[in-house]
Amino acid sequence: MSEHRYRALWPGGASAVTLVQPAARPRSLAGKRVGFLWDQMFRGDEIFPLLERELAKQFPEIEFVSEAEFGPTFGGDEHAVIEALPMKLSALKVDAVISGIGA
Repeated sequence: MSEHRYRALWPGGASAVTLVQPAARPRSLAGKRVGFLWDQMFRGDEIFPLLERELAKQFPEIEFVSEAEFGPTFGGDEHAVIEALPMKLSALKVDAVISGIGA
């Protein structure tokens, strides 16, 4: 019996997104400042207060920075919001971010 070889091509093409190594996660949120980011698409206004309440129970010394400090991460000025994000996170001394992305 002869051996057949076939080439298979993935029809999706080359990836257009460069993968980035994520930042190391903090071991604990104790004493940390946590910022909320939101695209204003789905229920962040309901979910963020729930997260704050439950995280504060677990880490009483945690602090939160509202999504209003950053602006919406989708629609309108999202490019400017994302571009300004590193400086704002640094200026507000944010240690970790919870990003709400709906849809």
